[in-house]
Amino acid sequence: MACASLADLTDDLKTIGVDLAGSSPDFSKSKRPPDAMIDRWAETAALAEPETRAVAIWAIREAAHAAGIVPASIQELYLACAAGKWSGKTVPAMNLRGWSYHTCRAVFRAGQELDSKLFIFEQAVGEALYAQQPPLEYAAAVLAAALREGYVGPVFLQADHDQINAKAYLADPKAEVRKLENIMREQIAAGMYSIDIDASTVVDLSLATVEDQQRVNAELTAHFTEFVRGIEPKGVSISLGAEIGEVGHENTTPEELRAFMKVYLEEMAKRGAKLPIVSKISINSGTYHGGKVLPDGTLAEVNVDYDLLKTISTICRKEYNMAGAVQHGASTLPGTQLAKLPKAEAVEVHLALGFNNLIFDHPALPQAIKDQIREYTFANHLSEKGAGETDAQFFYNTRKKSWKVMKKPFWEMPKEAETAIMASLQGMFRNMFTWMNVGGTSRLVDENTTLVKVAPPVPEALRKARAA
Repeated sequence: MACASLADLTDDLKTIGVDLAGSSPDFSKSKRPPDAMIDRWAETAALAEPETRAVAIWAIREAAHAAGIVPASIQELYLACAAGKWSGKTVPAMNLRGWSYHTCRAVFRAGQELDSKLFIFEQAVGEALYAQQPPLEYAAAVLAAALREGYVGPVFLQADHDQINAKAYLADPKAEVRKLENIMREQIAAGMYSIDIDASTVVDLSLATVEDQQRVNAELTAHFTEFVRGIEPKGVSISLGAEIGEVGHENTTPEELRAFMKVYLEEMAKRGAKLPIVSKISINSGTYHGGKVLPDGTLAEVNVDYDLLKTISTICRKEYNMAGAVQHGASTLPGTQLAKLPKAEAVEVHLALGFNNLIFDHPALPQAIKDQIREYTFANHLSEKGAGETDAQFFYNTRKKSWKVMKKPFWEMPKEAETAIMASLQGMFRNMFTWMNVGGTSRLVDENTTLVKVAPPVPEALRKARAA
């Protein structure tokens, strides 16, 4: 398979019945693109030169809309949870850093097996950078996968860890805030209608009172809440999350939650209009992003405070009309531990490295690709190796940064290897969805989600091609 050219894409659009003659391309009478065409568009969105990539990304979103696949906010579902209309389920939010189209196809297959639509595709700012996969490209991979697998309905795309850099904020607060605002604009344009605001990095535990410790965090979260409400698309209420305990540090306490919410709600009241507030809270309950790696490269056992999760979630629902607590850094936990999250009433869990590990360590992955991953990581990121860190620890923690140079080799992987890895991923997602108790949720999702089709702007390259 090869990337499409701009001329190829124009021909494809004509082939499926897109009207290119009017003032704007019209998909209303178009047919679903055939499988081979979807595959080609997805590859083009990931690998082509910028102008052609932009047209492929646009075409994928428009074709998805035409097929009833719509980026959506999970806000209504979380408010329904806060109101007690559903419980005992933990929404898996999955960071899929590379090989995204194929991995997302495995997600949708697992969802169809279990009649589930209650899952989120998310991306952190750092992931978009080190994998060289901007939000528009990531969203296109997800939507193309949904289209390819015959999915219909809402697709939840989430910006994970829209995080304030504490040092940059201290040096120039206004510049750091503007930087994050620009990032949010880009994410919303891509259809990421759930955003996790993370100003927990500026929490100062040296201050005398818990309220003062959380004050700047709460003030910044209120600012970004107002900002997002001012730019969200008409008809879309973006789901927002806050973070009060930085993952991997001290465990969060109920006192910290109440102190944060007190300042946050006071700040929101100052903003006048009754703007919807955050609907969930990320806390630290004992986990680490990526797990805690031992010197031999294996993972240490992690003690998750499930009682804390339940306590925080209960306070969120009863006192603040929020859905509950969010668990980070959990994808490398064993199934016996993950299965405890729904019982602890965690509303959402963020999962990342486990999927990455499965792909990179899969026995079907060609050895030549594994060698490329290792060679690139040691040749280009060795300066990031921590003091006392073994090679095994360094490689485990850092190899994710090879995705930016591994896109093409993964697309060119032999078909039998691709099939084997996708089957294993589907099994992992099936297990994850079972542990999170999100099977049989299609009706719940459809009944509690408003679909708003936000048309993406027509790329300038396509405008020129149509005029020629």
